Amino acid sequence: MTTPDPDSLLAEQLLRFTRRVHRIQKRHIEQCGLGVTPAQSRLLRTLAHFGSPPRMADLAEHLEVVPRAVTTLVDGLEASGKVRRVPDPANRRVIRIELTDDGRKALRELRGARRSAAEEILAPLTGEQREVLGDLLDTLVEGAPERGSTC
Repeated sequence: MTTPDPDSLLAEQLLRFTRRVHRIQKRHIEQCGLGVTPAQSRLLRTLAHFGSPPRMADLAEHLEVVPRAVTTLVDGLEASGKVRRVPDPANRRVIRIELTDDGRKALRELRGARRSAAEEILAPLTGEQREVLGDLLDTLVEGAPERGSTC
């Protein structure tokens, strides 16, 4: 009988935790009744961090997705009135994406949903455990230099 690989067990725990976080966040977002998907919510949050309306390519790069994925998300958000496409004042061929008033309102409500989801997720932890978790997550987010795949 082989001994389980601790890194494999930890990787499985991380995957299960990630799925749980997504499920809980999705439920809280749906409870807002805004008709926004988690991916659209992420795009709205990203859009809010730009100082001026970004191009679709800028959003795709920042979200680390292909431009086509951003187009689909923007189409849905534009249909619901949360974003709009606007021409670049310096180059008419360039289209930029900006939040509408409805989009800003939705973003405020979504922030509340994310906060309540985080409260639910973190409820079992003490304040000290939350601090340790935050430090560990910062370390993991910063990561180590990339190495070649072992697949």
